[in-house]
Amino acid sequence: MSRLPQLQEHRSASRRGMGCAPRWYAPSRLRSQGITPPRALQPWLLDQGSLTAKLVARSQGDFRVQVLHQVVARPLLSEQRLLGMTAGRQALVREVVLFGRGQPWVFARSLVPLTSLTGRLRQLRWLRERPLGTFLFAQPGLRRGALQFSCIHPEQPYLPAELVTDEPLWGRRSVFSLEGKPLLVSEVFLPQFTHSLSL
Repeated sequence: MSRLPQLQEHRSASRRGMGCAPRWYAPSRLRSQGITPPRALQPWLLDQGSLTAKLVARSQGDFRVQVLHQVVARPLLSEQRLLGMTAGRQALVREVVLFGRGQPWVFARSLVPLTSLTGRLRQLRWLRERPLGTFLFAQPGLRRGALQFSCIHPEQPYLPAELVTDEPLWGRRSVFSLEGKPLLVSEVFLPQFTHSLSL
């Protein structure tokens, strides 16, 4: 069974200090920039439901989560702005790989401001290898903000080195709100998944 090496905190911090962070766009901005995702991937990028549920269905239940790391850290500048955080504030940062049929399909990064880790969201401290999406979409009153999209190039320091390939990867992100408390979830579709869509 394919398994990625554990990603250490200092390695994550160093890769984010190099190069330019990816740019994220609303759908209308993508069109104006002349950037078009692969046709087969577009329904997955635009879907407003639970990505976890869709991946479980596509994998026919052969699905698992591998946690790369979970730390308290400062978000990237664009993440701070999207979450409405002031400079210097910290969040619980969790990065995982979602596997389907034994293949790494999606890299996911979630950020929960420490001020949001109360009430029902306190449980996010102890998710371990349980899918975040399963928890979120089971919560009454969950709200999802507008989706943003990015075409992430190999030289941009967003993915762990173990997941970087020679081809650009498409990702999406959005802010969820539960009990008025925000959290940000980003999902990047890996080549093994994208290529499987054309089979």
